[in-house]
Amino acid sequence: MEQMKNLAYYNGKITLIDDMMIPANDRGFYFGDGIYEAAMVFNHKIYALQDHLDRMFNSAAMLRIELPYTKEEVGALLSDLVLKVESGCQFLYWQVTRGTSPRNHLFPEGVTSNLYVYSKPWKGVEMSDEYRLKSIVDTRFFHCNIKTLNLIPNIMAAQQAKEAGCQEAVFVRDGYVTEGSHSNVSMIKDGVFITHPLDNLILPGTERKHIIAWCGELGIPVEERAFTLEELMEADEIIMSSTSHPSMRAMELDGKRVGMKNPELVQKLRDKYMEAIAQ
Repeated sequence: MEQMKNLAYYNGKITLIDDMMIPANDRGFYFGDGIYEAAMVFNHKIYALQDHLDRMFNSAAMLRIELPYTKEEVGALLSDLVLKVESGCQFLYWQVTRGTSPRNHLFPEGVTSNLYVYSKPWKGVEMSDEYRLKSIVDTRFFHCNIKTLNLIPNIMAAQQAKEAGCQEAVFVRDGYVTEGSHSNVSMIKDGVFITHPLDNLILPGTERKHIIAWCGELGIPVEERAFTLEELMEADEIIMSSTSHPSMRAMELDGKRVGMKNPELVQKLRDKYMEAIAQ
């Protein structure tokens, strides 16, 4: 099988990423009317594929986007596509939009949703002990649990954090921490792993889910509850987790030194991740 340096797929067509053409009437272009997922590929195998497929179909259902394929069919397609890329370590992204039709706010009738996929080489697992964070008021809508393409507030927050010399933003809504611009926020205090509950204010992160499961295996107590920015400042550890950055350990928040007090527990969780991707 001839392999490619990277790959893009759109409704059956396969090209290099830079060569892919998408219709201007795709509703993702007009309205951001779609959902997306991203996963890591190790040794040409998609890590936590079922978790991503479950979230994909849940997001589509909440936006009433009809999918003309099953989870099994999407999984088989994605698994086949990553084999076509030369590098075994890849960043895999896919999105589904409501379809292609002339611009109109109403749902189009009689059209099929569009599936776009790309996969490119990735440098591998990233885990940092030098993450710097900036708190930002959470002005997003009340459906953050849907992995929608509408990410302008997240983009603006991420840029604001970068300009402040930080790697990630921490959203705060009514005094309570929700999540980051592209990651979940969790903390460790007195040996307890604490993370925001799954509601409409945060994305149900796959790595968040895995960490909770690993805590169970390791006998680490877990609390799923809202916590304040002040509590986060006093945490023993602050962990930012996402698909591409599974365990980023914060050392600074709003210019103040934070966390970095329980490296042993953090290492246990990181070891669990490394064991999982090696399977």
